[in-house]
Amino acid sequence: MVNQSKHHNYMAIGAHTISNTPGSHHRQKKRVGRGNGSQKGTYSSRGMKGQRSRSGGKSSLKLHGAKQSIMKVPKLRGFKSMHPKAQAVTLATLERVAKEGVTLTPTFLKNKSVIKNISHPVKIVAGGELKKKVTLYGCVATKIATAAIEKAGGTLSF
Repeated sequence: MVNQSKHHNYMAIGAHTISNTPGSHHRQKKRVGRGNGSQKGTYSSRGMKGQRSRSGGKSSLKLHGAKQSIMKVPKLRGFKSMHPKAQAVTLATLERVAKEGVTLTPTFLKNKSVIKNISHPVKIVAGGELKKKVTLYGCVATKIATAAIEKAGGTLSF
């Protein structure tokens, strides 16, 4: 009986299984354009005449890639104010997003997707009705909107 644990499968050596040890074979660098014996002689794959056949005549491809990326950037026109306009929020919007007795801040309004940017000022404008008692902090308001907030029992502080 043959012991199965000691039985090994050895690969047969043949011409098709022999290969170089990794790192032992180094191909010589191809010398381009060094006479006709190199198969790249006479005109060295440049053709006969023209700008590209001359030394220094080839344009760099680096510029083409840079130009493409520059062209994708939209053109800037006009003037950007250092003091951006306030983002308007109506009383009806406050009525929809706010709960009774909650403090409304620009961060709260941003989280509710009412305003786009916290760094821009927020202005409460009269549009619709506000029946909930809310406290507004960090926002400015028009006279009519301030009166409506105070009438509902809310406060406004900046």
